Amino acid sequence: MKKLLLTSLLLSASIFAADGYEVYKNKCQACHVEMMTAKYALSHLNELVAPPMVEVSGRLKENIKTTDEEEDVDRYLFILFVKDYIVNPNLDNSMCNTGAIEKFGTMPSLKGQINEDEKQAVAEWLYDRYENTKF
Repeated sequence: MKKLLLTSLLLSASIFAADGYEVYKNKCQACHVEMMTAKYALSHLNELVAPPMVEVSGRLKENIKTTDEEEDVDRYLFILFVKDYIVNPNLDNSMCNTGAIEKFGTMPSLKGQINEDEKQAVAEWLYDRYENTKF
């Protein structure tokens, strides 16, 4: 009986869990292109509204590093940062290069437009989607 209850709980939790890619498409894609090369981005800079997600992920991974040898620690800190930044963006915490800040400014807050499950899902997706991918 306990196994059946536990299985039911886990199944229902996974059914209702937010999908990071779906959150990206619904909340982020209007401004952030999912994938493009740096060369293409530079040649189409006037068309971009925000940095491509591949660049965002790479920039954050460059800057959010610990001396801890456990990769999970860096991933955890990355996710914490993204979850906070998307509702509390500010210039002091921005990790964009100077040119990107001058071009795009700071992103608008999604406060009140994204729930905790969605923040978690999109932050995990942003980290995992671009694993071993260079801009």
